[in-house]
Amino acid sequence: MPPKTRKRRWTDHFPIEGPARHALDSIMIIIGAFITATAFNLFMVPAHIASGGVSGLSIIVQNQLHIEPAYTQWALNIPLFIAGFFILGRNYAIRSLLGTIVLPLFVFVTKDWSVPTTDPLLASLYGGIGVGLGLGIVFRGRGSTGGLATLAQIVQKFSGLNLSLCVMLMDGTVIILAGFLLSPEKALYALIGLYITGKVIDMVELGLNYTKVAYIIAEKNDEISEAILTTLDRGLTKLSGQGGYTGDDRQVLMAVVGQSEVTRLKKLVQTIEPTAFVIITNAHEVLGEGFKRT
Repeated sequence: MPPKTRKRRWTDHFPIEGPARHALDSIMIIIGAFITATAFNLFMVPAHIASGGVSGLSIIVQNQLHIEPAYTQWALNIPLFIAGFFILGRNYAIRSLLGTIVLPLFVFVTKDWSVPTTDPLLASLYGGIGVGLGLGIVFRGRGSTGGLATLAQIVQKFSGLNLSLCVMLMDGTVIILAGFLLSPEKALYALIGLYITGKVIDMVELGLNYTKVAYIIAEKNDEISEAILTTLDRGLTKLSGQGGYTGDDRQVLMAVVGQSEVTRLKKLVQTIEPTAFVIITNAHEVLGEGFKRT
């Protein structure tokens, strides 16, 4: 029996390379950039939290030279965009063009909005959440806001370093500068904001509904397989394995289930074979029939 067919989501009506999907991506980039800019102006700027990237640099520049952050972001983003176009290619430039333009624009538009708090801890927490939410939506729209992320990819191309390491080096440099030019305390708050931002981006991109992967090693494989297929209405895969101690060939069952189905799966296996060996682990994202699509 095939896996349970899930209800179609609204995003399933947008082919991944169709004009409607491109329009949806553009809307998501604009919404994400607006949320990012709002969180930046309401929390990060008033508390001088420079948590990495061109946005963080613009806060340092504002503090030292009294230049509006939006102007600094445009001044840095445009040359980086041009460099990205020639070095990283046309496709990258297209994906980052909209975000590169509208993020500083929204930063400029929202710069005079009322500030809810200047407490650095609250600002780093709520600012990190807002910036992470906005950037996560931009990334879900297959876009980018350019900035030091572009520079990190250029460095990666020529150095061969891991991209995440390059991004960390860029953000770390900004935070170190904040420590010297603003204050060491501000740099520590910036680290909190950067950490929260990363976690929220992961949440937006991967979702909160963690799926589970179960590996089952048992003698009664056929009975367990039948129970998973019929009772749970889930598919499974039979993997070939070998006992490390005995050297005997063994069959390993792999099944992907939802969070709410884990208890039922364990009870099914225990009922059929109480001594079966079961390993259950998180799967942050599962794409395919019965689960999430692109």
